[in-house]
Amino acid sequence: MSYIVAEQERVCLPIVGSEQSFPVGRVYCVGRNYAEHSIEMGDDPERDPPFFFAKDSSCVVPVPLSATTSISYPMATEQFEYEVELVVAIGKGGINLTMAQAKEAVLGYAIGLDMTRRDLQGQAKKKGRPWEVGKSFSESAPISSIFLNEATVSERLLQAEIGLKVNGELKQMSCISKLTWSIEEVICKLSEVFELRPGDLVMTGTPENVGAVVVGDEMLAWVEHLGEIRVRVID
Repeated sequence: MSYIVAEQERVCLPIVGSEQSFPVGRVYCVGRNYAEHSIEMGDDPERDPPFFFAKDSSCVVPVPLSATTSISYPMATEQFEYEVELVVAIGKGGINLTMAQAKEAVLGYAIGLDMTRRDLQGQAKKKGRPWEVGKSFSESAPISSIFLNEATVSERLLQAEIGLKVNGELKQMSCISKLTWSIEEVICKLSEVFELRPGDLVMTGTPENVGAVVVGDEMLAWVEHLGEIRVRVID
């Protein structure tokens, strides 16, 4: 096939312990899926159902588990914020999935950062406009290699610690068990409004204490049993 412009390069994430890669399709994000973060952002975690927004696949930055990766401070913002998240890689698609089917849909897990231009997001929210300007921009989704979903990994993640440090100072700390909506519930709800496809990623939400970073800051993000990633902000 002949294209009138150059075809955009597809983003792929490595699979831990394999020579195969995961071709990234769509990136779905769950808003406010930890109770304390919901309260922090002015919502009622007992009342509000999960809601979703998306990042373009081109936002994804593969981050090796053994090295520091740099991302650029983005244009048009003065409030560039971190959100550490457990990321789920979808291996089987479908619509209106049951809980059992949602569990089977999970190919693996990764560590991710939902980087946010918070000032732009806030402006959009006040006017009732979409969030893309604050969420879906270049290098806004640094994500680790994917750990395949084995029974031991899945079970251990239920009680896994999730956290983030900036320049060695602890900023976020919680447990995956504190998700308001479980991984399977999130996938079920998502499949009620979108047809999920193999290659999709789901960022499952962030704990409380999100905050800003500036040029020169280094973030250390981790999910217990999956390891850690280091991401430095450059000019």
